[in-house]
Amino acid sequence: MTTALAGCQVLDSASTTDAFKPSANPVTVDTVTRNDRIVSIAREQHPRILATYGGNYSDPKLERMVAKVVGTLTLDPENPNQTYQITILNSPNINAFALPGGYLYVTRGLLALANDSAELAAVIAHEMAHVTANHGIQRQQKEAEEVLASQVVNDVLGGDPAARVALVRGKLRLAQFSRNQELEADAIGIKAIARAGFDPFAAARFQQSMAAYGTSRSVTGAVDENLDFLASHPTAPQRIELALRHARQFGAPGTGNRDRDSFLAGIDGMLFGDTPDEGYIRGRVFLHPKLGVTFAVPDGFVIDNSAAAVTAAGPGDIAVRFDGVQIDQRVSLSDYVRSGWVAGLDQQTIRQTTINGNEAVTAKARAEGWQFDVTVIRSSGQVYRLLTAAPAASNQLDAIASQVGGSFRTLTPAEREALRPLRIRIVTVQPGQTVATLAAQMQGVDRKLDMFRLINAMGAGATVSAGSKVKIITDR
Repeated sequence: MTTALAGCQVLDSASTTDAFKPSANPVTVDTVTRNDRIVSIAREQHPRILATYGGNYSDPKLERMVAKVVGTLTLDPENPNQTYQITILNSPNINAFALPGGYLYVTRGLLALANDSAELAAVIAHEMAHVTANHGIQRQQKEAEEVLASQVVNDVLGGDPAARVALVRGKLRLAQFSRNQELEADAIGIKAIARAGFDPFAAARFQQSMAAYGTSRSVTGAVDENLDFLASHPTAPQRIELALRHARQFGAPGTGNRDRDSFLAGIDGMLFGDTPDEGYIRGRVFLHPKLGVTFAVPDGFVIDNSAAAVTAAGPGDIAVRFDGVQIDQRVSLSDYVRSGWVAGLDQQTIRQTTINGNEAVTAKARAEGWQFDVTVIRSSGQVYRLLTAAPAASNQLDAIASQVGGSFRTLTPAEREALRPLRIRIVTVQPGQTVATLAAQMQGVDRKLDMFRLINAMGAGATVSAGSKVKIITDR
C-alpha cells in the first residue's frame, strides 16, 4: 500500500524516490526556479505525491481552467516573488495540499465537489497561505518538540500519572497549533481571493460543502481517510462563521466574481470516482473490467474501493474484504489457505468447492472475539480472497459469506466492454425539470437525489430554474 499523506499537509522531510518518475505532463502555472534546499526537497517529494494519488490527471481543458484561477491568484502585489506549480491529481479523494517552494496539488475529487472558480480559488489560496506563512517548517519544529517531550515521558518518567497527563496535554497543544495554522491560512486565503477579485464568501461556501460531504461520508462508510481533505480540515460551524466574518470585511454577499460558467465548462467530462485500473462500484456491486471479475454484497451493506482492497460494512458489525494475490499455479488453494496467513484457522473446516465455474476453497477461523469465513477463488490464473468477519456471537456469518462468495463470477466479454467510467457532465436545466428529474438522470451512484444535492451544493429545500447549469454523474 502506498504511503498515505494527510489532507492539507505542508511537507518538509526528504525521501528517496528514484524508483518513481515524475509526471511528464504536470499542470503548471509557473515553474519553480529557486535553487534552494526547500525547493530541492519538494522536487524529491513530487514523484511520491504522484505515486500516492494515481499520477497526474491530464485534461487540457480542465488544466487551462485551473491554471487561469491560479494565474489570477499569483498576480498578488503583496507576494510578487513566490512562484507556483500546480498539479491535478488523478484521485477521487477530496484533497488539496502544498509542498514548500510552491508546489500545489488538487485532486479531481475536490474539483468535482467545488461549484465555481471562486471556490477553487479559495482552496488554492488557502494552500498558498501555508507556503507563504512557512507553516510546514513551523509544524516540523513543533512536532520535534513534542516527540522529544514524549521520549522524556516514556523513557525517564515511565508510568507516572502526572507525566502521562503532560503527554496528553502536549498532543492537545500540537492539535491546537495545527488548528491555528488552518485558521490563519483561512484568513490569508480569503484576503488573497478578495484582492484577486473573487467572491470572498466562496471559502465559507466550500467549507459548507465539505461539511455536507463529511456527513455523507459517515453514512457511506468511505475509507482512505489519510488521503482525504477532512482529515485535517474540520468543518465546525465556528470555522465557517469565522470565514464569513472575514469575507464580510470585503463587502456584502454577491461581492466579487464567482466565474461559475468557466469552472463548469472546465470540469465537464471529468472522470468521477474510480478508474478502470481500480474497478468500479455500482451500488452494491463491484466490477473490475480489466480483471474481468465481479461480486455483490447484501442489502444494507456499503461497499468502498481503496488502493489496498475492496471493503464493505454492514449491519451487526459484519465486514467483507476482497483483494487479489499472486500464487504459483502449482500451489493448491488448500495449501495456500494452510500456509500461515490466516490467524486462528480451523484446519478441519477447509473445503474444496466450485463457485460459478471457478475453483475455490472455503475455511473458517476465529481470533480475538471475531469469527471469519475465508473464501479463496482461482479465476483466469489469478487468485482472489474474500474474507468475511463477524463478531463471535453473531449467527449471520455463514449466510452473509455464502451470499457474497456465491455472487463472485467472471464477466462476459460483452459486460467488460459495456463498463465505462463515471464522469461529471454539465447540463442546462430545461423548463419543467426539477431536482428530482435531474437526479434521476444520474448513473452509477446510490441515493441519486442526495448525491445530486451534494455535488451541486443544494440544501434540502433548494430548487432549480430553467436555463441554469447543474452537474450530474453519468457513464455517458
